Amino acid sequence: MSLPESMSRVVIVGNRSRLDEVIEAIYKLGVVHLIDYTNDSDEGFTIGAPLSYSSEASERLLKIRAAEKDLSIRPKKVKTQESYSDIEAKISSGEVENVESIVIGAVDERNKVAQKITELEAKKADLAVLSKLPLKLEDYDGYQSLAVFVGTVKDDCSAKVAAVANTEVFVSVDKKEVRTPIAVFVANAQKEEVSAILSEAGYVELNVPEGTGMPADAMSQTEADIAANEKSLEECNEKIAQLSEQYKSFIAASDDLLAERVRKGETPLRIATTDYSYVIDGWVPKADLQKLQDGIQEQFGDSVLVDVQEEERGRGLHEEEHAEPRFKTAPTKYNNGVYAKHYEYPVSLISTPKYQEIDPSFVISIFFPMFFGFMVGDLAYAIPFICLGAYGLRHAKSKDFRAIATVFFYGGIWAAIFGFFFFGEMLGMHFAGDYDEMTNITWEHLLGVNLPDWFESIMVYNAHHGTEHYGITKIGAATVGFLLKVSVFIGIVHILVSYLIGFLNVNRQHNFKEAMLEKGGWMFSVVGVTVLCYAMSQMLFSHKDLEGTLLYLLIAGVVILIAGVALCFPKEKVQAILDLPGIVGNILSYTRLAAIGMSKAGMALAFNYIAITILGGSGVVGIIFGALVFVVGHLMIWFLAIISAGLHGLRLQYVESMNKFFVGGGVEYAPLKTTSKHLVNSLNNSNIEKTEA
Repeated sequence: MSLPESMSRVVIVGNRSRLDEVIEAIYKLGVVHLIDYTNDSDEGFTIGAPLSYSSEASERLLKIRAAEKDLSIRPKKVKTQESYSDIEAKISSGEVENVESIVIGAVDERNKVAQKITELEAKKADLAVLSKLPLKLEDYDGYQSLAVFVGTVKDDCSAKVAAVANTEVFVSVDKKEVRTPIAVFVANAQKEEVSAILSEAGYVELNVPEGTGMPADAMSQTEADIAANEKSLEECNEKIAQLSEQYKSFIAASDDLLAERVRKGETPLRIATTDYSYVIDGWVPKADLQKLQDGIQEQFGDSVLVDVQEEERGRGLHEEEHAEPRFKTAPTKYNNGVYAKHYEYPVSLISTPKYQEIDPSFVISIFFPMFFGFMVGDLAYAIPFICLGAYGLRHAKSKDFRAIATVFFYGGIWAAIFGFFFFGEMLGMHFAGDYDEMTNITWEHLLGVNLPDWFESIMVYNAHHGTEHYGITKIGAATVGFLLKVSVFIGIVHILVSYLIGFLNVNRQHNFKEAMLEKGGWMFSVVGVTVLCYAMSQMLFSHKDLEGTLLYLLIAGVVILIAGVALCFPKEKVQAILDLPGIVGNILSYTRLAAIGMSKAGMALAFNYIAITILGGSGVVGIIFGALVFVVGHLMIWFLAIISAGLHGLRLQYVESMNKFFVGGGVEYAPLKTTSKHLVNSLNNSNIEKTEA
């Protein structure tokens, strides 16, 4: 269990003429979490103005990101790196504008070709309809005394149109077609009458392309034009792909550099300034305070003052409550080791821990993989979990995939430990023990071997009714109760640890009395309910008389429970009594650990029995089908294990544990620093440090 790193509050003061140099130095040191200044916080100070280069950098960054979009470049996928000084020189010489011009030209050319293809496709569709009519293209226009209607109708209305005086109708009726092509030539005097008939029939006007000759011939030429333009489009796309390959390194590196320059240039918008000076308020990890002081002193000497306002912000809430509004909340910098660091992500999904409270990552790192392993509890299922997890931790970059890899790897290790030493099974079958085809298929019997005594001795041994087992049987009638009791015991420990962490948090933030009233009482209540329920269960289910040790336990449970309620009552009032059944519910919730393990063991036993029965039959088909049932069945169980063990294990952390002590709502430590994936230092420039993206 660890608290976030201790924080110091500092003020950096100097002459405004060197503000840009100081900002550059702060970014290079990478330890200052800036406290945003708000207008009117201090008399005589105002928010600063962006640095001179900020506007130009912003414009160029927009151009670079437009080029990224046009060239389909994803900077995160670009692995090449460029020298800072080389990229800076190229940007200064106008390379961004040059790339923008080239890219815009190529994209415009592609868009024109694509637009031409769209127009030709529309023309082709019109010609396809016109080709069904016995007319040439030049027959549709050039009339002064005639009106021409060319299009398609939903219902054949040619007879009605033909009945109108001074009309000539051409129609192509095909029952397979939804719409019917029609061309009507009518004297201007009857134009409105024909228009009304066509409208009733669902008339849609058709555009007659310019040209001469039969529409079928024009359509052939149009198809040739489409093919030519599609070839041109391919060439345009190839050109853009070449440009993408040619400029991707420059564009990704420029994005890094310009984005960093914009952030630096806009930093004065977050600090207090006057006409001649500036004041930068910030938080610095106490461990890095000397680094900041030495770095500023080395570069600026006495011209810049680093004044420590708080050597170390305490963990008591009274310090936060009495601070100025903008200085109230110290940022949270996680302080976990290599192992617990992997579990910061699940915590961040809920909230960032407060500066004054214990980070739950360490607690989750202990219990979550253990719960996962207990629910899986099979050596064969554990091995692919470990392998996939190790691969993911080594190669995955996304936080989501690294979180999944963490569950797989460490949960797989616990699954292997429980699967081998505690349950003694692989693929739902025990390594050794008495064989029973219905309840206990063993590898010894299946392979026809006798495992050495030393191998059997390292697994848990149990015997019931003359039957020997090496490893706890998940679905045996004699061991189900034992597994449920183990799950309940784990739940009691987990809940008590959670309340203990809550007690430590409140004790640190307030005092011992507050901690006892807020969390200590619940610890007593959990112990009292546990002892009381144990004594009552012995009376009800084991039919033991209420005397001797059992009587003392019952009395002790009642006394401890009353003490717990009495401690909680000043804070919780009547809720201290109403929530007592919830304690029982929380504890019994942990029986899912055994229940999920049992359900998977039952499925494995069923698939094994079916597969072995089929394999025991004759013929190649039986062998193939039996092997298929075996493989598919266990793959299904393995995938279900990911969902059930993963989700239920995480639920026990979030619902049963973290809500006992975790408040959250903290501000994550976010120092001003240079981060770049595509830039490296050059010999002549050390303004940018390479860090992992």
